[in-house]
Order: sequence, then C-alpha cells, then structure tokens
Amino acid sequence: MTFRDFENPTRPTVGDFYRLNHRYQTLDFARAKKAEFASLSRGRSGIWEVCERLNMLVDDSDPDTELSQLEHLLQTAEAARRDSQPDWLVVTGLVHDLGKILALWGEEQWAVVGDTFPLGCPFDKLIVGSEFFEDNSDSSVERFQQRTGIYEAATGLRNVTMSWGHDEYMYMVAKPYLPREALFVIRHHSFYAAHDKGAYDYLMDDGDRELMNWVRLFRQYDLYSKSNSPPDTAALKPYYTDLIKRFFPETICW
Repeated sequence: MTFRDFENPTRPTVGDFYRLNHRYQTLDFARAKKAEFASLSRGRSGIWEVCERLNMLVDDSDPDTELSQLEHLLQTAEAARRDSQPDWLVVTGLVHDLGKILALWGEEQWAVVGDTFPLGCPFDKLIVGSEFFEDNSDSSVERFQQRTGIYEAATGLRNVTMSWGHDEYMYMVAKPYLPREALFVIRHHSFYAAHDKGAYDYLMDDGDRELMNWVRLFRQYDLYSKSNSPPDTAALKPYYTDLIKRFFPETICW
C-alpha cells in the first residue's frame, strides 16, 4: 500500500482540502480558534463514547484510506500494542485523533484535519500543497517572512502558534491526564514537515528534538498501520475500555 499519495485519483477531495486549508489558516484565525475552544465547555463525555461518535467521519485530508476514524484509531493503537510499546503510547494511539470531533460540531474539515504547520513565520516549501499558501493573507505580512518570523530562534514549540485543528484541540483536552511525551505526540503528529522532512528545526529547542523522536516512532503506527481491513471493534472494546480507565476518568470536559 502506498501512503500519503496526494495525487491519488480516487481521493480528488484531498487537493481541494489543502487549497482551502492553506488559504484560511492564518495566525489570527488560529489564535481565535484556540481562545474559542480553550474553555472546554462543549460538555462532558467518555473517551470510548467519543471514539464511537467518530465512526461516522471520514477524513477529507487522508489520501490513504476510507475507513472510519474509530477503525483508524484501533489500527494505530493495536500496531503499537503488538510492538509492546508502553501503555501511554498505546492509549495515545487510541485518542490521538479524537479532536476530530470538531468536525461533528460543525467546524469545516479544513479547520480540523490535515498536516499542521507553524504560523507567524515563513511557510516552508516542504509543507504538503505549499503552492496554495500564495492565497494566504499572512504571506503578504512582511514580519512573518523574516527567517524566524515573530519568534526567537530556538524558542521551543510550546511557544509557537500552530495551524488550528484536531491536534491542538486534543492536546488541550488531554493535558490533565497524559504524560508530556504523549501530549507532544498528540500536538505534533500531523506536523509532517518537521518530523518527516526536517523543517522548522530553527524553532525547536533541545527538548523538542528529543520528544520529536517519539513522534517519529508513533508515525509508523499512525501511518503505516493503515489498511482497508477493519479491526474487530467489538472484540477489542473490553481491552481498550479498561486501558482508558487507567489514564482518564469516566467522563472529561470537551
């Protein structure tokens, strides 16, 4: 199976998705969305309940598979479990995409899914669909086009505003419950320009570089576990509901 084939003729919506995403993901937009959702006031739900809600969602930005999100989450978690990875990484596989619930609340998919990237600094050519950034109003803001943009060199990714979507949202949701390594993976697993292509190293500190190794490890489970054979959800549910209880309370704020 070929992965991240953005020319896949069976998924023509992927190009349309990135055209919209790169046009509208501006620094002001991302800051406003982060402020809007930071209160986590959309209600309380359990982790497995949200996993099941996502069963109706297919990611428009994913050229690899048309399986539901729940099936993808279980494939990712099971791949990590088969390799005897620590429980925190297995549960991260299960929850890493749960921020996509934003799409079920009416948010446009271009503001929920897709590769992520820093804002307030130059758009790197290594970002998928980088040609579409010419339509982004931030491209004409002079101070954003300096080498490090609005940031100091080696500022650390914790100080960088990333494009808004499910990664940033789930990072906020999971922050009270998971270790820092898991939270870093959740926040940056879609930051392919960095963990796959090596871009934006100038924004990172040594801690980021160390933690990015976990993202690279996780990538093999998130990406290369994909297949069009769905996992047996009913058979796996008892194991994962028990695992969830080890990290999360019965319900959490969303």
